[in-house]
Amino acid sequence: MRTTWSAEDAGALKSALILASFEKPAVRALADELLPWLSQRLERVDLRSDLRDFCKEREQASSPLEDAPDLVVVVGGDGALLGAVRSFAQEPVPTLGINMGRVGFLASTPATRWRETLSGVLEGDATLELRTRLSVRIEGSTSWQRVALNDVILQRGSHQGMLTASLDVGEEWVTDYRADGVIVATPSGSTAYSLSAGGPVLEPSVPAIVVTPICSQGLSNRPIVLSDRDELKLKVLATGGITTLAVDGQMFHPLHQGDCAYIQRHQKPYPIFAMTDLNPYRRLRERLGWRGSLEAPERPDGAT
Repeated sequence: MRTTWSAEDAGALKSALILASFEKPAVRALADELLPWLSQRLERVDLRSDLRDFCKEREQASSPLEDAPDLVVVVGGDGALLGAVRSFAQEPVPTLGINMGRVGFLASTPATRWRETLSGVLEGDATLELRTRLSVRIEGSTSWQRVALNDVILQRGSHQGMLTASLDVGEEWVTDYRADGVIVATPSGSTAYSLSAGGPVLEPSVPAIVVTPICSQGLSNRPIVLSDRDELKLKVLATGGITTLAVDGQMFHPLHQGDCAYIQRHQKPYPIFAMTDLNPYRRLRERLGWRGSLEAPERPDGAT
């Protein structure tokens, strides 16, 4: 869901945290421009130059960050933004992603337009998207809980055969999958791994969850779009080894036969800034390279 970021919201901004990975020269160069620019406009601006270390620190912490910032600015791609979202999973902070990666569905602001977008945020003229998240908990041989912005993936090990898993929605059994895995994705995650596995694209504000089997043995098994009001249960019925539950492709937990993963919409969406003039459909056209014709594009050099 998109919501308006007002002048009142902007006036409440006093501090910001810049998250980047300085191992990449282009990221470091942009962060070096960004830090003094923000410091002139806010009371406190902090910079963390190793995003991975910051994420590890936050994952091991048992409480929200002390003196949490009012704004998080991530310099990187969608993976970097997912790491930042994970770091503030308990208490979401409005986050802006400046895209230095290849796609940029979540980190939607190009590096060439960061001043324009950030100026809008500080002046109260910005677009804030409230992104649905998933809460997942494991019950069985072990217990584990996490929050996902993109997806929760049940997947087989790389050196074993297919796994068998059942899907229940609420009190109703849906089907059993014999496959390489099963993806449960939010609208945000519908353009990630789920899309590569043949799942549909969901508009970000749709109150739904998509379940996509990965290389299912049953050819009749197809992706299914479900209401986000229900709790889903994935149960490992049979496996040739250790099965893994992956959360946003960054957190992993082993599952064994009989273990269950319970997945439902998290009560708190995550606020992510988007470029004001970048609507969801333009984003799809540009990021996925959609063309309105079957004609091959003309080569820049005129070659055929």
